[in-house]
Amino acid sequence: MRIVMMGTGVFAEPTFEALLAAGETVVGLVTQPERSSGRKGGSTRQIGQGMTTIAAAAGIPVAQPENINSPEGLAELAEFRPDLLVVAAYGQILKPAVIALPSLGAINVHASLLPKYRGASPIAHAILNGETITGVTIIRITPGLDAGDMLAQASLEILPEETAGELEARLAPLGARLALDVVRRMKQGPVAGTKQDPGQVTKAPKLTKEMGQIDWTRTAEEISRQVRAMQPWPTAYTYLHRPGKEPMRIIVFKAYPHSGFPPDQLQPGTPWIAPEQPELLFVNCGDKIPLAIHELQPAGKKRMTAAEFLRGHPIQDGDRFGPEHLREMNN
Repeated sequence: MRIVMMGTGVFAEPTFEALLAAGETVVGLVTQPERSSGRKGGSTRQIGQGMTTIAAAAGIPVAQPENINSPEGLAELAEFRPDLLVVAAYGQILKPAVIALPSLGAINVHASLLPKYRGASPIAHAILNGETITGVTIIRITPGLDAGDMLAQASLEILPEETAGELEARLAPLGARLALDVVRRMKQGPVAGTKQDPGQVTKAPKLTKEMGQIDWTRTAEEISRQVRAMQPWPTAYTYLHRPGKEPMRIIVFKAYPHSGFPPDQLQPGTPWIAPEQPELLFVNCGDKIPLAIHELQPAGKKRMTAAEFLRGHPIQDGDRFGPEHLREMNN
């Protein structure tokens, strides 16, 4: 069976390595073109040692088409004469002509318990929605977005303080084991799949930078999940408004709901310091439960603890967190 691996980033690397280690006939790698981090359309995925590095070490030829569905991309893929495509976080939707090229079609390593969280960002959306369990599903790729028959599935627990990046790194080896098992079964003959229940479908659309902006009228738990879900990209952010000064953009890296209670009558977004925990920065949220910020990064500065930030930016009366254009700081 001639296999072409298609994938980009940390989630794909273990699957590629597992196929190679098992001695499967991997005849090519298709991965996203190298891009600068600031270039529009560049991959936002975490990169480990790199798919092309793995391929080079194993002597596997590499194709990096801008668009796999273009005539040029399809021609590059056809040169590998694949029997099966194994796809993991490739970053482009495969159109019917690509899916039909290999005799055995294509399978996808998807980071959710389908049919929940179909789409580009299943890990982040699982955290955003407060899921405690997620997993990986191997599906047969069809023209519908993540709608194909399920060939294998396994779950794991989402840890209470885990970011999307950390969860992705734990899901990747699980996906690799499942994908290798499915490939081995396919070598023995046709593999029957399980239909997805359309009534259980939920979506996980692509993340945008705007999704990182914190709305302090939401609950402390929701904001804490947002902070975790937006890492490594686009990150959760807010602006600190101080009387007489320009708004300061701040990325929030670690923040958790606190069991204490804020001073009475504080509006959402109002920061304060607890005398018994001066090393933390507390911010009132919409449910009157404070969010304790542990780590943050002011614009133009390095990532730092809340205590380090507070030494240089002590909280004053009238300070307020909110969007960049906060019309009234004390409403």
